[in-house]
Amino acid sequence: MSGALQAFDLSGKAAIVTGASSGLGRHAALTLAAAGAKVALAARRLDPLVELEKQIAARDGRALPLRLDVTDPASVAACVKAAETELGPISILVNNAGVAVTKPALEVAEADWDDVVDTNLKGAWLMAQAVAEHMIRLGHAGSIINIASVLGLAAAAQIPAYCASKGGLVNLTRALAVEWARQGIRVNALAPGYIETEINRDFLGSAAGESLRKRVPLRRFGTPDDLDGALLLLASDAGRYITGSIITVDGGQTASL
Repeated sequence: MSGALQAFDLSGKAAIVTGASSGLGRHAALTLAAAGAKVALAARRLDPLVELEKQIAARDGRALPLRLDVTDPASVAACVKAAETELGPISILVNNAGVAVTKPALEVAEADWDDVVDTNLKGAWLMAQAVAEHMIRLGHAGSIINIASVLGLAAAAQIPAYCASKGGLVNLTRALAVEWARQGIRVNALAPGYIETEINRDFLGSAAGESLRKRVPLRRFGTPDDLDGALLLLASDAGRYITGSIITVDGGQTASL
């Protein structure tokens, strides 16, 4: 393996992926494990994590299912402690846990707003803070990757809380990158466009989805595999000089706005 390719190798490193029970979080966990990382699989639902652990183990990987509510500081602290105890020093955090409420702005209840912002923004902050404290205490560098969205860079109707939370996450990424750079902690974000998963497949296959597809310069929706290159770049030593960056993976969508 050449030096350049070796830089992407995650062998011996431990990672936490939040929202790992389905969708992009599940795929990110599989990608990191395939690159050699030991992965703590964290989400509210434990059963899908156990199944994912078995899948990773069948490929000679190491995974640890952990129940996690990112909005609960005690749950966050317990998750990071358990991951450190079982897997060793945490080198990588993928802040993927997220929710959305689709309603016209005038119909969004305060509880809707709180649920989305608490999960997508406050939850990412709590996890980043806990993992950074862990890294600084142990005196080692690391990478925090926030899963933002192109809707944190532009906006769409009927998802105001989601757009606000992802916009906040984009700037939180930059703020933490500046503050923690001296400790060797890199903080970056991925901003996916329309990525097809089991959650949105029916919508993207509808007439409304077809209208969206025509506005993407590459004329297709993304697949989870399309995020792998950027994820591994930011997680590995290949991205050792990248911090405070927001990498869009969107088929040119934001460039065309």
